Amino acid sequence: MYEAYLRETETNREEITGLSDEIWDYAETAYREKRSMKALADRLESHGFKVERGLADIPTCFIATYGSGKPVIVIQAEYDALDGLSQESPVTEPKEIPGKTTGHGCGHNLFAGGSFAAALAVKTYLDDGHPGTLRFYGCPAEEGGAGKVFMVRAGLYDDVDAVVSWHPTDFSMVRTRPSLANVSVKYSFKGIAAHAGGSPEKGRSALDAAELMNVGANFLREHMDPAFRIHYAFLDAGGEAPNVVQAKAVLLYLIRATDSREVAELKRRVDRLAEGAAYMTETEVKIEVQKAYSNLITVASLQKVANEALQELAYPVPTEEDLRFAKELQKTMHLSEEKLAALPYELGARQPIPPKPHGGSTDTADVSWIAPTVQFHIGNWVIGTPGHSWQAVSQGKGRFAKEMMLYAGKAVAGTVMRLFDRPDTLEEIKAEHREKTKSGYICPIPPEIGPNVPEE
Repeated sequence: MYEAYLRETETNREEITGLSDEIWDYAETAYREKRSMKALADRLESHGFKVERGLADIPTCFIATYGSGKPVIVIQAEYDALDGLSQESPVTEPKEIPGKTTGHGCGHNLFAGGSFAAALAVKTYLDDGHPGTLRFYGCPAEEGGAGKVFMVRAGLYDDVDAVVSWHPTDFSMVRTRPSLANVSVKYSFKGIAAHAGGSPEKGRSALDAAELMNVGANFLREHMDPAFRIHYAFLDAGGEAPNVVQAKAVLLYLIRATDSREVAELKRRVDRLAEGAAYMTETEVKIEVQKAYSNLITVASLQKVANEALQELAYPVPTEEDLRFAKELQKTMHLSEEKLAALPYELGARQPIPPKPHGGSTDTADVSWIAPTVQFHIGNWVIGTPGHSWQAVSQGKGRFAKEMMLYAGKAVAGTVMRLFDRPDTLEEIKAEHREKTKSGYICPIPPEIGPNVPEE
């Protein structure tokens, strides 16, 4: 039914894959994605989309619009990279690129390319006389920046009827699993410096306070819901001189729970640990929220439409060279003998499975509170590939990864066109969403905190 429109992804294959490679080359981190955003927005503009840039107080956020009237369906794209993942592509060993420190360890170059492919296909559908508005949301700073939370807070999703998205991984399936809400909190301890040998009694160690807080968090884990998570990292341990009492220490905590209300309660308990540690060491502590995500709302009726679109597509077949590359890469992943003996790629899309608990978080969750949202997992990567790894970066320019990117674009486009074609189904989807979100959305980021956009 939609084959003629989906062929647009093949017609524009060179432009789509070239865009993905270009964004891979830029590998710009959160809120710094100027060239990546421009490459994507300019191409959409060249295909007749009306583009608005610099939205939600974020220079690298944009919306591209095509068509008119209701319904309004959104395709999302991300394009930020990660620090510390310099890596050539496609190769089967760790190999940094001289002078480069960043890399697309979550496959967002593919994400952007696949979503662009979907937009071009849906454009031909709208050009064929079908009513409705397609919006393409350029979403910055997914990696630790909560970009979409600020976009939601700015009202960019308020009139949207549905959102269709996807993400690279090592299998293909409509996502059914929820995600945890979280909050990222910086705890800055301030003490008093002193000679650690000559006058230790005059010092008040901020490092001691930080370590005592971490000990308390380890005990707290025994007395919280097993599905919840507390992670931490030292941002500043106070210096490298052991004979100086550390006058400062900074911790960054990531606190996860089922929803934002439970996150707030768990944060209250973690804050008490920080305050108690400061009290015990006669230091001071400053508590600052950095970012926060809500929990993901899934809509089964929308997943059903997406799965129909996914299952009707022909699944890409890896070549012998793809398989050789994959098997060599798998040898670097510490996989079981059973997995190493099996095919390195899945050869078809899975049927959705009942939701299972998941310890991760995503800023798409905040979008899902405002509009019905569905996501695809797509198997761009070799089975066993860890996210945020050099192996993921290495596959970013690979042939099969890009074949699966085009497949993702077709799945997203097929879902969007079905939603345009089925107003009654869309109303059922929106009714299910209203029921699941009747408790109301509360933005998890305090109003005084804005996007962490770097100064020029």
